[in-house]
Amino acid sequence: MNPPKPHADESHDWIDVDALTRRGEALSGAFALARLPRVLADAPDGLGLAEEAVRWRVHAEWRDPPAAVAAAVRALAGGRRAAVPRQLWLHLWAEGRVPLVCQRCLEPYWQPVTVDRWFRFVADEATAEAQDGSCEEDLLVLDGPRYPLRELVEEELLLAVPIVPLHAVCPRPIPLAAGDTLGAGPQTPSNPSRPNPFAALTAWKPPR
Repeated sequence: MNPPKPHADESHDWIDVDALTRRGEALSGAFALARLPRVLADAPDGLGLAEEAVRWRVHAEWRDPPAAVAAAVRALAGGRRAAVPRQLWLHLWAEGRVPLVCQRCLEPYWQPVTVDRWFRFVADEATAEAQDGSCEEDLLVLDGPRYPLRELVEEELLLAVPIVPLHAVCPRPIPLAAGDTLGAGPQTPSNPSRPNPFAALTAWKPPR
């Protein structure tokens, strides 16, 4: 499927998360790749970025807190059955292509990237640091009604990029030594007619 063409609409750079929960359905759109400067910081030349965009979809909902968080709150309350408020969660799905340089053949290429993650909002950085070691989900700090969606999409795309960018199959074989290539798929022996010195051992049987 071709990505949607970029557009000038910046209305979703920030989202009202509480309004999104009341909406009751996902919000979707696209960010032009040209508006994601950190993704393009080391982009190679010659790939044609103008038509590229990253599609995204977000959904928010209120949930009961995870068991570890509820237990920590009750511990702070001296073990009493303290009321633990429900917490806000956000699901992000994003899909696009990131321009990279293959570290095997050093040619530019497009790396498909998909993000599919849930996040839980907390009130401040101190809370995030306190809970980070005891929960499995990713935490985001929400200190107002709105959250910077474009920054989140950009951050998650960068995290999803492979540490060592490589073509699945490089467009041209890379000679390393006589008869050797790298990155061009399965290789055949350079001299298939040469006899295998161990072949005779398979026919030899020890005397009884």
